[in-house]
Amino acid sequence: MAKALPISPLAVPFPPMPPLSGVRLAAGEAGIRYKGRTDLVLMEFAPHTAVAGVFTRNRCPGAPIDWCRAVLPAGRARALVVNAGNANVFTGRAGHEATRASADATAALVGCAAEEVFLASTGVIGERLPHDRLVAALPALRAALAGDGWEAAARGIMTTDTFPKGAVRHAAIHGVPVRLQGIAKGSGMIAPDMATMLCFVATDAALPAPVLQALLSAGVAESFNCTTVDSDTSTSDAVLLFATAEAGNLSITHDDDPALLPFREALNELLLDLALQVVRDGEGASRLVSVEVAGAETDASARRVALAIANSPLVKTAIAGEDANWGRIVMAVGKSGEPADRDRLCVSIGGHRIAENGAAVPQYDEAPVVAHMKGREIALAVDLGLGDGIGRAWTCDLTHGYIDINGSYRS
Repeated sequence: MAKALPISPLAVPFPPMPPLSGVRLAAGEAGIRYKGRTDLVLMEFAPHTAVAGVFTRNRCPGAPIDWCRAVLPAGRARALVVNAGNANVFTGRAGHEATRASADATAALVGCAAEEVFLASTGVIGERLPHDRLVAALPALRAALAGDGWEAAARGIMTTDTFPKGAVRHAAIHGVPVRLQGIAKGSGMIAPDMATMLCFVATDAALPAPVLQALLSAGVAESFNCTTVDSDTSTSDAVLLFATAEAGNLSITHDDDPALLPFREALNELLLDLALQVVRDGEGASRLVSVEVAGAETDASARRVALAIANSPLVKTAIAGEDANWGRIVMAVGKSGEPADRDRLCVSIGGHRIAENGAAVPQYDEAPVVAHMKGREIALAVDLGLGDGIGRAWTCDLTHGYIDINGSYRS
C-alpha cells in the first residue's frame, strides 16, 4: 500500500450523516489496486428511486461514463457501484466488458435490471479493470449494507484524497421535511467541464427524474463548474443525484414550482460545500482561494475571467509563496480572451484595493495584504469596469507537493 499522504491543512471534519430512508451503503476491500484499505462501495436504493446525472465533457471518457449515459434516460436507479484505484479508462472492449459484468452481477444481487445499476471508477488510466475481483467482492458488500455507512463509503472512494468529504442539508417541500446528503472524492485532475471528480447525493424527497435533472444541472453550474485545482478535466467525472421518494411529499412536476425553492437552495448549498471540500483537498494545497470578478460585459464572460485567474500557475504559485503579485492577476485577465480594458481594471486582495485604472494605487500600504497572504483562505477580486457581469471561481495554491504526488502517482 502506498504511503498515506498528510491530511490537508484545509481539511474539514466529516459531518454526522444518519441513515437516509431508502439508502443503504457498504464499503469493502476488493484488492483492485490498493492493499489493506477499502476500495469498493455499493449503494442500494429503494424501488421507485429516481436519478439524475451530469458527466464530464472530456472527449476520452471512461467506460463507466458511457454506461451511465446510456442508462440515465430511463431515470431509474436501484444500485450504485464505485471502485477506487482503477479508472477503467482507455481500456477498449475490455472496459465495456467490465462495466457490463459489474452491472449484471450487481443486478442479480439486488434483484433489478442491469440498466438500473450505475457505475463509477476512479484511479489510474489505461490499465484494465480486474472486474473479477470487483464481482467477487460484491456479495459480502450486499450482506453488509447498512443505513449508517456514509463515512465508510466516502473513505472507500478516495484516491489521492487526504480526508473524506460529506455534507448534509435539510429542506421542506409543501411543508414535508426532506433531507439531502452526499459524499464526494477529488483532489487532483480537477477542472470543471461538467463536474470534475465523483459526487453522489441522495435525498428522501419524491421528485421525478426530469425535475431532478434540471435542479442538478443548474446546481453543478454554480458549484463544481466554478472550481479548479490544476486545470485538468478528468475522464471519469460524474455527479449523480438519487431521490428515494421515501419522504412522501406531494408530487412536483416542474422544476420552477415555487414549492421547490427551499429544496433548490439546500441542494445548491450542498453541492458547493462538497465542491469546496474537493478544492480544500487539492493535491499539495495549503490555501483555499476565492476569485470574484465584477464589471464584466456578461456573467458568462466574468466566469471565464475568474477561471483564467484561478487556473493560472503563476497566480497559484505566487499565492503559495505568499506573494501579493497583482501583475500576475492582470496577466491572467488579459489572457482569458474576454473583453477587458487595462485602464479600467481594478484589483483587490483580501478586500484591499491595490491596483486601479491600470496602475498601482498611490501610497498603497502592502502590510495588510501581506498579512492576508499568510492566511489559509485568500480572496482575490477584479473589477473590469465594463458592465454588470459577475462571476466566481475557487481554486487552491500550487505547491511542490503537487509535483511530489503526481510525479509518483503510478509507482
